[in-house]
Amino acid sequence: MGIFKRMKEDMDVVFEQDPAARTYMEIFLTYSGLHAVWNHRVAHWFYNKRLFFIARAISQISRFFTGIEIHPGAKIGRRLFIDHGMGVVIGETCEIGDNVTIFQGVTLGGTGNEKGKRHPTIEDNALISTGAKVLGDIVIGESSKVGGGSVVLKDVPDHCTVVGIPGRIVKQNGERVRRDLDHHKIPDPVEERCRQLQQEIDELKAEMAIWKEGKQHVDSNL
Repeated sequence: MGIFKRMKEDMDVVFEQDPAARTYMEIFLTYSGLHAVWNHRVAHWFYNKRLFFIARAISQISRFFTGIEIHPGAKIGRRLFIDHGMGVVIGETCEIGDNVTIFQGVTLGGTGNEKGKRHPTIEDNALISTGAKVLGDIVIGESSKVGGGSVVLKDVPDHCTVVGIPGRIVKQNGERVRRDLDHHKIPDPVEERCRQLQQEIDELKAEMAIWKEGKQHVDSNL
């Protein structure tokens, strides 16, 4: 596909996804998500030619003007729509399929200093909602949705809806997922840490009570 046809296809996606879009001229001049995608294609070309400094410089200039950071190494398919976009971060080894929608504040990042593939793979027709964090070498399946503010650390099958921290599947193939008596086994690191802290506080209170009782007994014998 020629460059101008590809650019028109990108703008057509904006018309399909954003009811506020009015004209091609408005989209061409004012949509930062579109500018970020176009700049990324240029940066990615230089990255593939192993001209890493130029590629990185282009991505950082784009970040300055759009508020969207896409590493030049990321692989992005056709018809990506980044809505509003401020604060979006897409990591180096991230792979994004076709017809994906990403909203503002989304992070497609890593979980540490590991080498190799360390960022998510987002398959065709997926939607990542506002503020969601998708972290690590995991796969968000085809046509799946990640709810706003969710933190996803594990693979998500096709046609699922994921919400929460950590992310859990609430819908699969249009059907609400049954939450049986084992739902409490879903790990929640914040809740678990709070429980540990409360247990430590209770133990310290018990030790202090024993210490005070012993001290009073000693004082009374003096």
